[in-house]
Amino acid sequence: MRVAVLAAEAVPYSKTGGLGDVAGALPKALRQVGVDSLLIAPLYRQTKENLLDHLAIDDLRIDWRGREVSAQVYYSEASGAPTFLIHQPEMFFRDSIYGYREDYERFAFFNHAAIVLLRRGGKPLDIVHLNDWHCGFAAVEIAKLRRWDEFWRNTRTVFSIHNLAYQGAFGMEELWKLGFGDDFSRNAFAFDGAASAMKAGLADSDMLSTVSRRYGFEIQQSENGYGLDWLLRRRSDRLFGIVNGVDYDVWNPETDPDLPAHFNAHDLSGKRECKRALLNKFFLPENLDQPIFASVTRLTAQKGFELIQQTIGEILATGAYFIALGSGEGESENFLQRLKNAAPNQVGIYIGYNETLAHQIEAGADVFLMPSRFEPCGLNQMYSLRYGTVPIVRAVGGLDDTVENFDRVSGTGNGFKFDEFRADKFVEKIYEALFNYHEPDVWRRIQRNGMIVDNSWENAARKYVSLYQMTRA
Repeated sequence: MRVAVLAAEAVPYSKTGGLGDVAGALPKALRQVGVDSLLIAPLYRQTKENLLDHLAIDDLRIDWRGREVSAQVYYSEASGAPTFLIHQPEMFFRDSIYGYREDYERFAFFNHAAIVLLRRGGKPLDIVHLNDWHCGFAAVEIAKLRRWDEFWRNTRTVFSIHNLAYQGAFGMEELWKLGFGDDFSRNAFAFDGAASAMKAGLADSDMLSTVSRRYGFEIQQSENGYGLDWLLRRRSDRLFGIVNGVDYDVWNPETDPDLPAHFNAHDLSGKRECKRALLNKFFLPENLDQPIFASVTRLTAQKGFELIQQTIGEILATGAYFIALGSGEGESENFLQRLKNAAPNQVGIYIGYNETLAHQIEAGADVFLMPSRFEPCGLNQMYSLRYGTVPIVRAVGGLDDTVENFDRVSGTGNGFKFDEFRADKFVEKIYEALFNYHEPDVWRRIQRNGMIVDNSWENAARKYVSLYQMTRA
């Protein structure tokens, strides 16, 4: 089986969120289970030059908006899989990856360039795996190409929804400029008086997937369907939920180079040293018996940070520490700074993002807070489980799929979760976690339950292989 994964961002070349983690890890994991996979992504200004192996194509000629545009293609294996990065400075060499009025045009170009590149490769694909709205254009183009181009005749498309809230909307009048002026294309893109690249991907891909089973159910309901729930219900027999994996080469407390000490499910002594180092890093008193509550997140409404704001006083009143790493809405950033000023001996904050520090927080903290309003999959709760940091989450999307409430009678479960988006429900789980924390044997049981769960990408990749096989059947 030959699979090409297309994505707007992919670690280690580019990242703004979970999509980058997934797109960077999946091709590598597929190769590890015997699939001939490759990755195609844009080359951004933010991509580090030392990740590029060599220039593969000096002049990739692309018919675009009535003229011929030239691009270069760089080759790399820094992700662990063959990767082709499309270099077109006008489109992609900008101060940020997203956030431009013409983002729809930039990614329509990327899709078309990727298809030209794959055609030039000379060997037909079995599966083209498309990710989020940025790749909805390719779903339509490949569906049309299959009608007349023998090269694409047997190629099938899988379209993965990472976050349905972002839909790549733009004016219908732009479609003809992008090469989608025919009736087939217009029907695929048309949504509520505008064009939607997300809707096009959902309509014209052969198979749909999303990043957790629970999220696959949620987006078929009006509350979380963002106007597309009708289409997802109509195609529900083609929609499958596969929880993202964790790259255990990167997130592994036994080998993580960012940690001052290492540990595993059978020997947690190194985690105590990581806790000590984390307190020292934030200049907090070294009281190792008090729990550290942690948050590593984007400070947005989706992540439910308002619940942390409403409950943090009760957390600190118990004598616990709170350490947060994140950036986003100015009001939330200001709240964290005020909190640090008010309780300097209990609170540590870092505004921004720091990958090394994220690893150190996961290793040194005791409890991870993730009270999201919605969460298609979520990765931090799985990182936390791997590092013996017990998650408290809201039971939505992938959080519900990956975190199991701890049961003191049976000894099963790896965290704590609540249903309603309410501060009092969140506080109940915080107190439940604290009660168990102060019984060391019970707490170690919860930690170990989480650390032995297989959330590896290899496990997820095998599920994708089964999906690809269904798609080809």
